[in-house]
Amino acid sequence: MQPLRSGIVGTGFMGSVHAQAVTAAGGIVDSVAGSSLASASRLAELLPGATPVGGLDEMLERNLDVIHICTPNTLHFEQALAAIRAGINVVCEKPLATTPAQAAELAKAAAERDTIAAVPFIYRYYPAVREARRRILAESGNDLWLLHGSYLQDWLADPSATNWRVDPGLGGTSRAFGDIGVHWCDLLEFVTGHRIVRINANLTRAFEREGGPSANQTEDGGVLTFETDRGAAGSLVLSQASAGRKNRLWFSFDGPRTSYSFNQEAPEHLWVGSGDEQILVGRNPERHLVNGNPRRGALPPGHPQGYQHCFNDFVADTYDAIRGGAPDGLPTFLDGHRAAVLTQAVTDSAAKGSWVDVPIVGQAAGVLQEVTF
Repeated sequence: MQPLRSGIVGTGFMGSVHAQAVTAAGGIVDSVAGSSLASASRLAELLPGATPVGGLDEMLERNLDVIHICTPNTLHFEQALAAIRAGINVVCEKPLATTPAQAAELAKAAAERDTIAAVPFIYRYYPAVREARRRILAESGNDLWLLHGSYLQDWLADPSATNWRVDPGLGGTSRAFGDIGVHWCDLLEFVTGHRIVRINANLTRAFEREGGPSANQTEDGGVLTFETDRGAAGSLVLSQASAGRKNRLWFSFDGPRTSYSFNQEAPEHLWVGSGDEQILVGRNPERHLVNGNPRRGALPPGHPQGYQHCFNDFVADTYDAIRGGAPDGLPTFLDGHRAAVLTQAVTDSAAKGSWVDVPIVGQAAGVLQEVTF
């Protein structure tokens, strides 16, 4: 079986994460494109055999199997659409697009051309998350009624800290929710099967950020309350300016008989609580199988797995799908469309100061729907 040949567009942190995952999946990084040929060359030097190229157009001529898009958010739509139209499979960083209409167009284009198109909602790949999903879907008589949690970071806790994401011209109109809140909501819907149908959002900033007006047009965090299609209530607290919180994605999905909790900063265990006991369920590679074998690259218990391992599994699943497989839970452009719809609902609610309805689209609906706001 010939290894799949990939191209990486974008040379920042995420570009290097994708490149490592390609190699772990048995693929070959054929070429790299960045904001300049010099930046492409710097990443390509770390990847044996990779060729720096001048841009996406040049990459599209290289007979690739898949292109990984790791550029600023506002470039995703045009770059992903160009790859799809060229008949190339795509992995595109989230947000898939900065509007629901653009995200829907990408999902539709991928479906029409029978292209594998994936979005790295990689927190789905923690074994503890899969274990929570397995238990919740198998359990009857424990209707989850309270779904709550937080996603807290501190990398923008300094007023002088800057990044292209603080500029809405590059990152889009939502920063904290569009960057990290969508991850939490994706986990909620993936793990529980519930779909958010109403949202009330309060978005805020920690301070006036240095860098001029554009640096203060997006939120540092916020508080969301929501309702689901199964009658559950929920809340989410998110922040990119909470000192000491590096990447604390935490959830608790609570039922009257059993509750389930996960913390990404301590990912080896799932907390399961009932009226009689509270237990920590450890990672067990034998419980999470791929084609009858422990999940690819799974380390033995006691050897902690982390973010890169999850990313490696995501890319391996994507490449399996490209070869004709049907991996369970692969996040696709339909899920990217769903995230864009949720982001629009959050920003609309915050602007109006009221509840807004959220249409069910993407994998949840099974088909693309027209969405207007």
